Amino acid sequence: MPVELVTEDERWGPLDLDALAPRACGATLTHLGHDPALVEISLLACDDARIRGLNAQFRAKDKPTNVLSWPTWDLSPDTPGGAPEAPETGTPEDPEMLGDIALALETCTREAREQGKSAADHATHLIVHSTLHLLGYDHETDEDAALMEKTEVEILAKLGIADPYATDDSGLPHGVAGVD
Repeated sequence: MPVELVTEDERWGPLDLDALAPRACGATLTHLGHDPALVEISLLACDDARIRGLNAQFRAKDKPTNVLSWPTWDLSPDTPGGAPEAPETGTPEDPEMLGDIALALETCTREAREQGKSAADHATHLIVHSTLHLLGYDHETDEDAALMEKTEVEILAKLGIADPYATDDSGLPHGVAGVD
């Protein structure tokens, strides 16, 4: 799975995004029946200041967020809760660009700590989540959110990561407060 990783903040080092990102992106693509060797994803591993600027520039929200994604194509379905279109693909020698992801270190690690999970598991979840966005999934309607969450949970389970949407004894979700 070609993932072009640009690491702007060396504090990402302990998470080994060189291994984690292709694994998360590849698992997402494979789960959905796509060949990971035929597409490429660009991943920017940055800090909160950088993602705040990107969030302001592209979403008019002047605050940091955990992850952003920019799909190459609009693959979203025509009906809420429907399956997105399949992406364009290239060849193993010349994979097609699926899109770009930016991941913010401080927000990711803070959320992981608050949710009682490892930073690696949370980063994996955010990368799976964003890869789904690149593939046309979204959470703008209840139907779309249900499909996206169900798909995330299935992929994460294959990666040995617990359901981030499960609730604890208090009824509060464990997991994705603030995912884009």
